[in-house]
Amino acid sequence: MRIAAVLLAALSLPALAAAAGTDPAPEIQRPVGQPQALGAVHTLRQIPEACARLEGQFTGQAAQPYKFAVVRTSPSCQPRARFVDAAKAQPSLAAGWSFNDLIRVPNAACPSQQAVVRVWRKPANVAPPKLDGQGQARLYLADEKAKAAAKQLAAVPMFAAVMAVEGKSCGG
Repeated sequence: MRIAAVLLAALSLPALAAAAGTDPAPEIQRPVGQPQALGAVHTLRQIPEACARLEGQFTGQAAQPYKFAVVRTSPSCQPRARFVDAAKAQPSLAAGWSFNDLIRVPNAACPSQQAVVRVWRKPANVAPPKLDGQGQARLYLADEKAKAAAKQLAAVPMFAAVMAVEGKSCGG
């Protein structure tokens, strides 16, 4: 009976979110995630080009009902994009960001509550290096250091995520 209530609540949440209609359509369309138990750490999404994984956990605490973290996937991973703090970056369509993903995860212990993560992506027009006489694309350390000193490095794609808890709190 409790599973049916959780499933019914999970199915009704997208309708409530659609009624709000404040978000633009995300680039990635996904259904509402599986309800997660209190204390269970779960992966929301992986972003391989930024060597990052988004993790979350329902805490059951009124002050901070959901913990959200961006975790590096591997110390040896070489990122091709940066994950930046959304509070500082202020991602928006007007600032050149794309609304990339909308992730909704219901709380299994409280079906009226869900974690909502909005992922933003800022593309960069990155051209591959010119081919040398041997047909290879090469970057030379001295040249790149000079570009860095002159603050002329090529832009890299960026990602930012904004987390919110939506719905009614259950209990105290």
